Amino acid sequence: MGLILGSNLPSRICPEIGNWVHNNLDSSDYETEVLDLSQINLPFLDETEIPAKQQYQKDHSKEWSQKIKSLDAVIFLYPQYNWGYPAVLKNAIDYLASEWRDKKVSFISYGSHGGLQAQIALDLVAVGLKMAKLSTNPLININADIFTDDHQLISGQLDRQKYKIALLKTELESII
Repeated sequence: MGLILGSNLPSRICPEIGNWVHNNLDSSDYETEVLDLSQINLPFLDETEIPAKQQYQKDHSKEWSQKIKSLDAVIFLYPQYNWGYPAVLKNAIDYLASEWRDKKVSFISYGSHGGLQAQIALDLVAVGLKMAKLSTNPLININADIFTDDHQLISGQLDRQKYKIALLKTELESII
């Protein structure tokens, strides 16, 4: 299973939340691979043909395609930016087409109100690409008080929301 970190903002908190999610998803039923889009660093979509044709010319496109094909499920972890989801995540999704079809996916969005608008926006894309969206899609409520000044998650600050990840873990264990 893949956990895609869908933010590349230099001062992002996505890796901190991602570590917390990863630790709480730990299961003997599956392995979770963290895919950090800031490290994968896909350029702005640069293929000549549309992704639906799967005529990838660039090595990064071929590698991204193979990686997504190899995963039983994908969890997208991303913040809400301006009532939507980050462009780096949209770009990573847009590189592919058929690789997303019937892919089991879950959305974990976060923001001061849990990132609901970002999930709604990504839902439209998931429907269009025929992703198999799971029923558990946690909204993580955050605020500045749960992080240090250097963006480190203060231990235990998200623990009140662990049950959301536990529900997702149970669903994943039943389908993988």
